[in-house]
Amino acid sequence: MEERDFDAIVVGSGCAGPIAAYELAKAGKSVLVVERGDTAGSKNMTGGRIYMHPLRKVFDADTLATAPLERRITREKVMLMSPDAEFTIDFSSDAMRTDNDSYSVLRGTFDQWLADQAEAAGAEYIYGIPVEEVVKDDAGAVIGIRAGEDEITANVVILCDGVNSLLTEQAVGYRRPPASAIAVGIKQTFALPAKTISDRCLVSTDDEGTAMLIAGDATKGKFGGGFMYTNRDSISLGIVAGIESVSTGEYPIYQMMEELKSHPGIAALIKDGELVEHSGHMVPEGGLGIMPELVGDGVLVAGESSMMCINFGYAVRGMDYAIAAGQIAGQAAVRALDAGDVSASGLSCYKQMLEDSFVMKDLRSFSAEPEFLEHFDHMFCGYPEMVRDIMNNMFIIDGSPAKHVKNMVMPEVKKMGYLNIFKDMKGALKAL
Repeated sequence: MEERDFDAIVVGSGCAGPIAAYELAKAGKSVLVVERGDTAGSKNMTGGRIYMHPLRKVFDADTLATAPLERRITREKVMLMSPDAEFTIDFSSDAMRTDNDSYSVLRGTFDQWLADQAEAAGAEYIYGIPVEEVVKDDAGAVIGIRAGEDEITANVVILCDGVNSLLTEQAVGYRRPPASAIAVGIKQTFALPAKTISDRCLVSTDDEGTAMLIAGDATKGKFGGGFMYTNRDSISLGIVAGIESVSTGEYPIYQMMEELKSHPGIAALIKDGELVEHSGHMVPEGGLGIMPELVGDGVLVAGESSMMCINFGYAVRGMDYAIAAGQIAGQAAVRALDAGDVSASGLSCYKQMLEDSFVMKDLRSFSAEPEFLEHFDHMFCGYPEMVRDIMNNMFIIDGSPAKHVKNMVMPEVKKMGYLNIFKDMKGALKAL
């Protein structure tokens, strides 16, 4: 290999980038991380939940004890929302306090902590610099990056620069996915006293928290949903909606957000909270079907640039995939550098290592899920209203003769249509 400025350059410092840099630096490689934001996490947004299992493979317990985690998630909620009602499944168990290892996080502080670990291991950082293009040699292999008038070379470039990456197109010929496979999310964070949050969310201590996903009227019957996560002294609330569904102008996403905040099922949670953050982000929803080529000559793709994200309907996964892929990308780059072969063939161990991990196994197992959810119209408009009417029949007592439960439920089910319900259940079981 030719003499270059660095062994490796990592573009982007979300979840995947600093983990890849950490693995490279730990192995004694010279690595540079270039982050467009003024700090790591300054432009990142997520609902705010991290599953800890991949982090435990990267850092030891003493290091993880310093991570800026907010609350351990011990309550799971799924809400079906109609304009004038909400039906919530609320689950908690002893196992969630002992075996379930997930926490709410604020990306600004969490991403910076990840970057600090990479720097402590020996990685160099440059902030506030957008990378405009990758640099290639005469044979078409990636050999570095160009930012403004500066050109920096490396034997391996790892792209972790987000959903809307221009560099993956240049590096591996990626064609941007259709609008139907991308969503737009907005999040607001409301400051509240820790005890107020604990009381409202029915958790026993200020170290425990709640995660909630919302389907139905949150997105005005369109594809998408809302989310809520409790932080130590704030609540993160947001909406993710398909770009196609919000681009018509009928219901802009900011209007969806305002109406979500005023819905009785949500308003009580954020009452008297001070708005301290507003952010937006693009979200990949296409799963395996929109994943780019992950390996090229001199280049690897990881993190959101690789579109590794799954919305299961009851949980959203992405950050744990990014962390795992970042670690694997770093290890694969080390292996290729040690072997003196950073061609696509030399870096192909990255793909095999991913295939052997939970990341690609999940993405392949649930490859039908994105298309199913995109067309699961009744979940967004239909089932919330059906459940509302059934619950009203059961719990509103007005002096009329009482009915058997069957006679309260079946008329509403019939309105929805037995065949529609059967098709939806069959599709859900197949996809999820």
